[in-house]
Amino acid sequence: MKFLPNWFTGEFFGTFLLVFFGCGSVAAAVTTGAQVGVFQIAIVWGLGIATAIYLTSALSGAHLNPAVTVSKAVWSDFPKARVGPYIVAQLGGAFAAAALLNGVFGGAIEAYEAKHHIVRGQPGSEATAMVFGEFFPNPGGQPLDTLSRRTMSPSAAFGAEVAGTTVLLLVIFCTTDRRNRERPGILAPAVIGLTVTLLISLFGPLTMACFNPARDFAPRLFSALAGWDDIPFRVNGSGWWTVYLLAPLLGGILGGAVYRLWFAPAYREVGSTEPVRSGDAALAIHQRESV
Repeated sequence: MKFLPNWFTGEFFGTFLLVFFGCGSVAAAVTTGAQVGVFQIAIVWGLGIATAIYLTSALSGAHLNPAVTVSKAVWSDFPKARVGPYIVAQLGGAFAAAALLNGVFGGAIEAYEAKHHIVRGQPGSEATAMVFGEFFPNPGGQPLDTLSRRTMSPSAAFGAEVAGTTVLLLVIFCTTDRRNRERPGILAPAVIGLTVTLLISLFGPLTMACFNPARDFAPRLFSALAGWDDIPFRVNGSGWWTVYLLAPLLGGILGGAVYRLWFAPAYREVGSTEPVRSGDAALAIHQRESV
Protein backbone atom coordinates (compact mmCIF):
# COMPACT_ATOMS: atom_id res chain seq x y z
CA MET A 1 0.00 0.00 0.00
CA LYS A 2 1.30 3.43 -0.95
CA PHE A 3 1.40 5.95 1.90
CA LEU A 4 3.64 8.69 0.54
CA PRO A 5 3.80 10.49 -2.83
CA ASN A 6 6.75 9.52 -4.99
CA TRP A 7 8.42 12.92 -4.67
CA PHE A 8 8.35 12.72 -0.86
CA THR A 9 9.77 9.20 -0.95
CA GLY A 10 12.55 10.35 -3.26
CA GLU A 11 13.54 13.43 -1.27
CA PHE A 12 13.26 11.78 2.16
CA PHE A 13 15.21 8.63 1.37
CA GLY A 14 17.63 10.34 -0.99
CA THR A 15 18.63 12.88 1.66
CA PHE A 16 18.69 10.07 4.23
CA LEU A 17 21.25 8.19 2.15
CA LEU A 18 23.30 11.34 1.51
CA VAL A 19 23.60 12.08 5.23
CA PHE A 20 23.97 8.44 6.25
CA PHE A 21 26.97 7.89 3.99
CA GLY A 22 28.48 11.36 4.35
CA CYS A 23 28.11 11.96 8.09
CA GLY A 24 28.85 8.29 8.61
CA SER A 25 32.25 8.80 7.03
CA VAL A 26 32.86 11.74 9.39
CA ALA A 27 31.79 9.63 12.37
CA ALA A 28 34.14 6.83 11.38
CA ALA A 29 37.00 9.27 10.82
CA VAL A 30 36.57 11.08 14.14
CA THR A 31 35.91 8.11 16.39
CA THR A 32 38.03 5.35 14.82
CA GLY A 33 40.50 7.05 12.47
CA ALA A 34 39.09 4.90 9.66
CA GLN A 35 39.59 7.60 7.02
CA VAL A 36 43.01 9.20 6.59
CA GLY A 37 42.92 12.70 5.11
CA VAL A 38 40.10 14.82 3.79
CA PHE A 39 39.95 13.11 0.40
CA GLN A 40 38.89 9.77 1.83
CA ILE A 41 35.97 11.46 3.54
CA ALA A 42 35.24 13.53 0.43
CA ILE A 43 35.06 10.52 -1.87
CA VAL A 44 32.60 8.78 0.43
CA TRP A 45 30.43 11.88 0.32
CA GLY A 46 30.65 11.97 -3.45
CA LEU A 47 29.83 8.30 -3.92
CA GLY A 48 27.01 8.57 -1.41
CA ILE A 49 25.47 11.50 -3.26
CA ALA A 50 25.78 9.75 -6.62
CA THR A 51 24.13 6.64 -5.20
CA ALA A 52 21.29 8.67 -3.70
CA ILE A 53 20.68 10.45 -7.01
CA TYR A 54 20.65 7.22 -9.01
CA LEU A 55 18.09 5.74 -6.62
CA THR A 56 15.74 8.71 -6.37
CA SER A 57 16.05 10.89 -9.48
CA ALA A 58 13.13 9.20 -11.23
CA LEU A 59 10.94 9.81 -8.18
CA SER A 60 11.59 13.44 -7.30
CA GLY A 61 14.39 14.80 -9.47
CA ALA A 62 16.77 14.11 -6.57
CA HIS A 63 17.18 17.63 -5.28
CA LEU A 64 18.20 16.34 -1.81
CA ASN A 65 19.21 19.88 -0.89
CA PRO A 66 17.15 23.03 -0.19
CA ALA A 67 19.71 25.06 -2.15
CA VAL A 68 18.88 22.97 -5.23
CA THR A 69 15.13 23.19 -4.65
CA VAL A 70 15.14 26.97 -4.15
CA SER A 71 17.43 27.55 -7.13
CA LYS A 72 15.25 25.42 -9.40
CA ALA A 73 12.16 27.28 -8.20
CA VAL A 74 13.84 30.60 -9.07
CA TRP A 75 15.51 29.66 -12.35
CA SER A 76 13.45 26.83 -13.82
CA ASP A 77 9.83 25.75 -13.89
CA PHE A 78 9.93 23.80 -10.62
CA PRO A 79 6.60 24.56 -8.86
CA LYS A 80 7.09 27.09 -6.08
CA ALA A 81 4.31 25.44 -4.10
CA ARG A 82 6.51 22.36 -3.80
CA VAL A 83 9.50 24.17 -2.29
CA GLY A 84 8.29 23.94 1.31
CA PRO A 85 7.19 20.28 1.13
CA TYR A 86 10.46 19.28 -0.58
CA ILE A 87 12.51 20.96 2.15
CA VAL A 88 10.42 19.28 4.86
CA ALA A 89 11.10 15.89 3.27
CA GLN A 90 14.82 16.67 3.01
CA LEU A 91 15.03 17.75 6.65
CA GLY A 92 13.14 14.66 7.74
CA GLY A 93 15.48 12.33 5.87
CA ALA A 94 18.58 14.08 7.23
CA PHE A 95 17.27 13.94 10.82
CA ALA A 96 16.44 10.24 10.51
CA ALA A 97 19.93 9.50 9.19
CA ALA A 98 21.52 11.39 12.09
CA ALA A 99 19.44 9.40 14.57
CA LEU A 100 20.48 6.11 12.97
CA LEU A 101 24.15 7.11 12.94
CA ASN A 102 23.94 8.01 16.62
CA GLY A 103 22.56 4.56 17.31
CA VAL A 104 25.37 2.92 15.36
CA PHE A 105 28.28 5.13 16.48
CA GLY A 106 26.95 6.17 19.89
CA GLY A 107 29.30 3.89 21.82
CA ALA A 108 32.30 4.90 19.73
CA ILE A 109 31.52 8.59 20.25
CA GLU A 110 31.22 8.11 24.03
CA ALA A 111 34.50 6.19 24.12
CA TYR A 112 36.24 8.93 22.15
CA GLU A 113 34.89 11.57 24.51
CA ALA A 114 36.06 9.63 27.56
CA LYS A 115 39.51 9.06 26.08
CA HIS A 116 40.00 12.75 25.23
CA HIS A 117 38.30 14.12 28.37
CA ILE A 118 35.51 15.75 26.38
CA VAL A 119 32.35 16.57 28.32
CA ARG A 120 29.36 16.52 26.00
CA GLY A 121 27.46 19.80 26.06
CA GLN A 122 30.43 21.72 27.47
CA PRO A 123 32.89 23.97 25.58
CA GLY A 124 35.16 21.81 23.49
CA SER A 125 32.52 19.18 22.74
CA GLU A 126 32.29 20.49 19.19
CA ALA A 127 35.07 17.92 18.74
CA THR A 128 32.39 15.23 18.63
CA ALA A 129 29.36 17.36 17.68
CA MET A 130 31.07 17.73 14.28
CA VAL A 131 29.94 14.18 13.52
CA PHE A 132 26.51 15.71 12.95
CA GLY A 133 26.63 19.47 12.33
CA GLU A 134 29.41 21.57 10.87
CA PHE A 135 31.78 24.15 12.31
CA PHE A 136 34.43 26.55 11.05
CA PRO A 137 37.26 25.99 11.03
CA ASN A 138 37.00 22.21 10.84
CA PRO A 139 37.64 20.95 14.41
CA GLY A 140 39.25 17.75 13.16
CA GLY A 141 38.01 15.88 16.22
CA GLN A 142 39.59 18.37 18.63
CA PRO A 143 38.21 21.34 20.58
CA LEU A 144 38.60 24.64 18.77
CA ASP A 145 41.03 27.06 20.43
CA THR A 146 41.79 30.73 19.90
CA LEU A 147 44.64 30.06 17.47
CA SER A 148 42.70 27.65 15.28
CA ARG A 149 39.72 30.01 15.10
CA ARG A 150 41.95 32.64 13.48
CA THR A 151 42.32 30.45 10.41
CA MET A 152 38.71 31.00 9.34
CA SER A 153 36.76 34.18 9.98
CA PRO A 154 32.95 34.23 9.73
CA SER A 155 33.09 36.32 6.55
CA ALA A 156 35.61 33.98 4.93
CA ALA A 157 33.51 30.96 5.90
CA PHE A 158 30.42 32.63 4.44
CA GLY A 159 32.26 33.33 1.20
CA ALA A 160 33.56 29.76 0.96
CA GLU A 161 30.07 28.29 1.34
CA VAL A 162 28.61 30.70 -1.21
CA ALA A 163 31.38 29.90 -3.71
CA GLY A 164 31.16 26.15 -3.24
CA THR A 165 27.37 26.04 -3.61
CA THR A 166 27.54 28.31 -6.66
CA VAL A 167 29.87 25.86 -8.40
CA LEU A 168 27.76 22.87 -7.36
CA LEU A 169 24.52 24.33 -8.73
CA LEU A 170 26.22 25.39 -11.95
CA VAL A 171 27.38 21.80 -12.45
CA ILE A 172 23.91 20.43 -11.68
CA PHE A 173 22.18 22.74 -14.15
CA CYS A 174 24.75 22.18 -16.90
CA THR A 175 24.98 18.42 -16.60
CA THR A 176 21.19 18.01 -16.71
CA ASP A 177 20.45 20.38 -19.61
CA ARG A 178 19.75 18.20 -22.62
CA ARG A 179 20.80 20.98 -24.97
CA ASN A 180 24.34 20.50 -23.68
CA ARG A 181 25.58 18.07 -26.31
CA GLU A 182 28.44 16.98 -24.07
CA ARG A 183 26.27 16.33 -21.03
CA PRO A 184 27.25 13.10 -19.26
CA GLY A 185 23.77 11.60 -19.49
CA ILE A 186 23.40 8.62 -17.20
CA LEU A 187 26.74 9.54 -15.64
CA ALA A 188 25.44 12.93 -14.47
CA PRO A 189 24.90 11.72 -10.87
CA ALA A 190 28.52 10.53 -10.79
CA VAL A 191 29.74 13.90 -12.10
CA ILE A 192 27.67 15.73 -9.48
CA GLY A 193 29.01 13.43 -6.76
CA LEU A 194 32.59 13.94 -7.89
CA THR A 195 32.03 17.70 -7.94
CA VAL A 196 31.08 17.48 -4.26
CA THR A 197 34.22 15.40 -3.68
CA LEU A 198 36.34 18.12 -5.27
CA LEU A 199 34.65 20.86 -3.28
CA ILE A 200 35.03 19.02 0.03
CA SER A 201 38.70 18.41 -0.77
CA LEU A 202 39.11 22.18 -1.13
CA PHE A 203 36.81 23.60 1.52
CA GLY A 204 36.46 20.69 3.96
CA PRO A 205 39.46 21.72 6.08
CA LEU A 206 38.03 25.24 6.36
CA THR A 207 34.25 25.00 6.82
CA MET A 208 33.62 21.24 6.64
CA ALA A 209 32.02 22.04 3.24
CA CYS A 210 28.29 22.13 3.77
CA PHE A 211 26.60 23.41 0.56
CA ASN A 212 23.35 21.86 1.82
CA PRO A 213 21.19 23.41 4.58
CA ALA A 214 19.26 20.18 5.19
CA ARG A 215 22.47 18.18 5.59
CA ASP A 216 23.61 20.60 8.29
CA PHE A 217 20.54 21.84 10.15
CA ALA A 218 18.71 18.57 10.79
CA PRO A 219 21.78 16.67 12.14
CA ARG A 220 22.81 19.80 14.08
CA LEU A 221 19.37 19.91 15.69
CA PHE A 222 19.58 16.20 16.47
CA SER A 223 22.94 16.68 18.19
CA ALA A 224 21.50 19.46 20.35
CA LEU A 225 18.74 17.07 21.44
CA ALA A 226 21.20 14.21 21.96
CA GLY A 227 23.22 15.87 24.73
CA TRP A 228 25.33 18.57 23.08
CA ASP A 229 22.75 21.15 24.21
CA ASP A 230 23.46 24.62 22.80
CA ILE A 231 27.04 23.88 21.72
CA PRO A 232 26.09 23.25 18.06
CA PHE A 233 24.38 26.64 17.95
CA ARG A 234 26.88 28.58 20.07
CA VAL A 235 30.40 27.69 18.93
CA ASN A 236 30.28 29.80 15.75
CA GLY A 237 27.80 32.37 17.02
CA SER A 238 25.34 33.28 14.28
CA GLY A 239 27.49 31.32 11.82
CA TRP A 240 25.29 28.25 12.27
CA TRP A 241 22.66 29.95 10.14
CA THR A 242 24.56 32.60 8.16
CA VAL A 243 27.29 30.22 6.98
CA TYR A 244 25.42 26.92 6.84
CA LEU A 245 21.87 27.98 5.92
CA LEU A 246 21.94 31.40 4.28
CA ALA A 247 25.21 31.06 2.34
CA PRO A 248 24.26 27.80 0.55
CA LEU A 249 20.85 29.21 -0.40
CA LEU A 250 22.49 32.35 -1.78
CA GLY A 251 25.14 30.29 -3.56
CA GLY A 252 22.47 28.09 -5.10
CA ILE A 253 20.66 31.12 -6.52
CA LEU A 254 23.95 32.54 -7.84
CA GLY A 255 24.84 29.23 -9.47
CA GLY A 256 21.47 29.18 -11.20
CA ALA A 257 21.99 32.78 -12.31
CA VAL A 258 25.36 32.00 -13.89
CA TYR A 259 23.78 29.08 -15.72
CA ARG A 260 20.77 31.09 -16.85
CA LEU A 261 22.71 34.15 -18.01
CA TRP A 262 25.66 32.50 -19.75
CA PHE A 263 25.34 28.76 -20.20
CA ALA A 264 21.66 28.32 -21.09
CA PRO A 265 21.78 30.82 -24.00
CA ALA A 266 24.97 29.21 -25.29
CA TYR A 267 23.43 25.74 -25.11
CA ARG A 268 20.38 27.00 -27.02
CA GLU A 269 22.67 28.40 -29.70
CA VAL A 270 24.72 25.25 -30.23
CA GLY A 271 22.36 22.64 -28.77
CA SER A 272 21.42 19.46 -30.54
CA THR A 273 17.86 18.83 -31.75
CA GLU A 274 18.27 15.08 -31.28
CA PRO A 275 15.78 13.40 -28.92
CA VAL A 276 16.91 12.41 -25.47
CA ARG A 277 18.56 9.00 -25.51
CA SER A 278 17.14 6.19 -23.40
CA GLY A 279 20.26 6.33 -21.21
CA ASP A 280 19.00 9.67 -19.91
CA ALA A 281 15.73 8.25 -18.64
CA ALA A 282 16.81 8.40 -15.00
CA LEU A 283 17.37 12.14 -15.39
CA ALA A 284 14.11 12.91 -17.19
CA ILE A 285 12.68 14.94 -14.31
CA HIS A 286 15.81 17.08 -14.09
CA GLN A 287 15.69 17.71 -17.82
CA ARG A 288 12.04 18.73 -17.83
CA GLU A 289 12.88 21.32 -15.19
CA SER A 290 15.78 22.79 -17.20
CA VAL A 291 15.35 26.30 -18.51
